[in-house]
Amino acid sequence: MIVRARDGRTLAVESWGAPDGAPVFLLHGTPGSRFGPRPRVSVLYRLGIRLIAYDRPGYGESDRLTGRAVAHAAADVEAIADDLGLQEFAVVGRSGGGPHALACAVLLGERVSRAAVLVGLAPRDAEGLDWYAGMTASNVSEYMTAEVGPLALAARLGVNAALMRRDPAAHLPFHDPELPEPDRRVVADFGIRSMLVSNFAEAVKTSGLGWVDDAVSFISGWGFDPGDADAPVLFWHGAEDVFSPVRHTLWLARRVPRSTTVIESGAAHFGAVAVLPQVLSWVVVGRTRDWPSAA
Repeated sequence: MIVRARDGRTLAVESWGAPDGAPVFLLHGTPGSRFGPRPRVSVLYRLGIRLIAYDRPGYGESDRLTGRAVAHAAADVEAIADDLGLQEFAVVGRSGGGPHALACAVLLGERVSRAAVLVGLAPRDAEGLDWYAGMTASNVSEYMTAEVGPLALAARLGVNAALMRRDPAAHLPFHDPELPEPDRRVVADFGIRSMLVSNFAEAVKTSGLGWVDDAVSFISGWGFDPGDADAPVLFWHGAEDVFSPVRHTLWLARRVPRSTTVIESGAAHFGAVAVLPQVLSWVVVGRTRDWPSAA
């Protein structure tokens, strides 16, 4: 379905699971789309969840919003919630969706019942955080190019996006030599890899500009302070993540007042896909008993 943002832009939206279930927005990674990794419909019905996803501006079927800050996601999620008649909802963000989930938790007040951030990033100006430490070379290069400016990044990612459109299975936006072993195990699963291919193909179907705008927004001012989140927030991170290093989550968790933190050993970036059912259970009923490391 298509929803109109407050400024008239189109937002492409999909939903799965129980139509009358607890509404949860799932905010996709970078690059990504509304068809990003998600639990099976049978799992969503069992959990009693209505899962809602949309293409961020510039991805898939959603219009671009040039120069957007991370904070923009709150208004877009609110517009979709209003269109669907939802007063209260939870928000889950994976990878590049993590900062956008925090934007909703901070800026939408009591409308957000709970939020979860999986393998997310901290702000680029995070005090005391060596932002690039532990990050894989390809991500460092991408974000440093973003610091030069969006035109430089567009030239680089435009080539990557064109290759992905031509053959998404052969040009996934990560390189196998950079993957830690836990991630290799996850993406070796045929079902997950197929879902990732569909996700990335939809993300760049018209251009790579959503990817560009995400990256630039992460290293620019976010437009809010994550520490102002009022809702309970779950942070989950794989200890061996090299795309969004775990120290980013640790920095955020120290500043968000009502936070629960799970650092999972033997997991990395794509481990966030496997734990989605547990995370969705938490945002609906607050269970952490399946995670003995929860603090």
